[in-house]
Amino acid sequence: MDGPGFTASLVVACLIRVPSEVVKQRAQVSASSKTSQIFSNILYQEGIQGLYRGYKSTVLREIPFSLVQFPLWEFLKALWSWRQDRVLDSWQSAVCGAFAGGLAAAVTTPLDVAKTRIMLAKPGSSTASGNVLSALHGVWRTQGLPGLFAGVLPRMAAISLGGFIFLGAYDRSRSLLLEFGRERP
Repeated sequence: MDGPGFTASLVVACLIRVPSEVVKQRAQVSASSKTSQIFSNILYQEGIQGLYRGYKSTVLREIPFSLVQFPLWEFLKALWSWRQDRVLDSWQSAVCGAFAGGLAAAVTTPLDVAKTRIMLAKPGSSTASGNVLSALHGVWRTQGLPGLFAGVLPRMAAISLGGFIFLGAYDRSRSLLLEFGRERP
């Protein structure tokens, strides 16, 4: 997929991802409420824009994440393939996907922290306005570098596992489709 098309697909995917992420995060910090009640409260108190709080920050996280993950995945596959002088097996592609996803997760964690702060901020607060730089500055001012990288290890672990599964499955599916195409008369 080309650059603009890929970016557009990220922007559209976030239209679905962000409302579910807002509800999920608020459910995680408010264990006493049901998910349906949290959803209703957001709509009642903040309107539809409450479900999209953090939309810009999510897009601003997803674009650099993808700019690190996918080129790194392709580079690692090419390097490994070159070193062993043959095409990679799907499991090897999956390992490259895990590493690429983990590194992308690590370097974009400050943006993820800002996104989370924006989504969970009290309605009407300056953080709730969605200014990513302001959110990052607030975290830096109060918690320093450790605050900007809060949750980095679990995030890396989860995204590495996802990269292993999804990019490995993608590579295997692609290989099967190419094989099928070559076998047809």
